[in-house]
Amino acid sequence: MRRSTIPITLPALQPATAGGASWRDKAACRTADLDIFFPDPGDVVGVERARQVCDGCPVASECLSYAVSTNQTEGVWGGTTPGERRRLRQRWLKELREAG
Repeated sequence: MRRSTIPITLPALQPATAGGASWRDKAACRTADLDIFFPDPGDVVGVERARQVCDGCPVASECLSYAVSTNQTEGVWGGTTPGERRRLRQRWLKELREAG
């Protein structure tokens, strides 16, 4: 079963760091066929296939942070679907508004 909470601190979301090696260079998907990360809507098996790659990825948190902070609306990023990221982004933006 898929984990129910996503271990990430939303206010700390940051895009990829400037200069030096990128988190993308360490991503488990860097040698995968990227089409698997963009399954058809409702393709539960396709989403799970992408999540299996993300589950073993050492930079899944960075990937998810990038996807949320840059509003990636398609595909599986950091093991999350577009709907999951939309909810994370809404919560993150709310927390930023309340903090600032």
